[in-house]
Amino acid sequence: MSNMTKYALEASLKKLLLQKPLDKITINDLTEDCGISRMAFYYHFKDIYDLVEWVCLEDATRALAGKKTYDSWQEGFSQIFESVLENKPFIMNVYHSIGREQVERYLFKLTYELLKGVVEEKSVGKDVSEEDKKFIAWFYQYGFVGVMLDWIDQGMKEDFHGIVEKMSVALRGTIAKSIGNFADA
Repeated sequence: MSNMTKYALEASLKKLLLQKPLDKITINDLTEDCGISRMAFYYHFKDIYDLVEWVCLEDATRALAGKKTYDSWQEGFSQIFESVLENKPFIMNVYHSIGREQVERYLFKLTYELLKGVVEEKSVGKDVSEEDKKFIAWFYQYGFVGVMLDWIDQGMKEDFHGIVEKMSVALRGTIAKSIGNFADA
C-alpha cells in the first residue's frame, strides 16, 4: 500500500505540472488530486521537493535497470535521455521552478551509479583503489551531466541519439585507459 500512495502522488505531481508551475502546486493540490489525506503525504515525504527528488530517482532507476555495464552504458545513457525527454514537462518545470541545481543533483545521482558500474567492471583484476575508482566515475560523470544540462537548457530540441553517439566516440576506450593509468601510477 505504501508504494501505491507514492506512485499516486507521483502521477498527481506530473499531472499538475502540466497545468501549473511547481512553485504554485501545494500539498493540498496533490492530496486532493489523488484522494489521500495530508497526513498520508507527510508520512512519505517531508515536502514537495522531497517528492520531486523521489520521482526523479524512481524514473532514473527504471531508465537504468540492468544498464550498468561497459557493453550497455551507451544504452543506459540513451535511456536517461529518453526518460528525461518523456518527462519533459516535469523536468522543465523543475528546472525552471527550483533551478538547475536540483536537476543537476538528480543527474549526478543517476549517472554516478551507471559510471561506477562500468568502472567496477573494467577494474576487475587491476590494482586500483576504491578512491581512484570513485574519482574516475566522478570525472566522467561531470562530462555527461554538463552535456545533458546544456541539452535541457536548450529545450531538449537536439536529437539525443546523436549526442549519445558523439559521447560514445569521445569515450571509446578512455575509461579503461584511465583505469590503466591509475593502476600503473
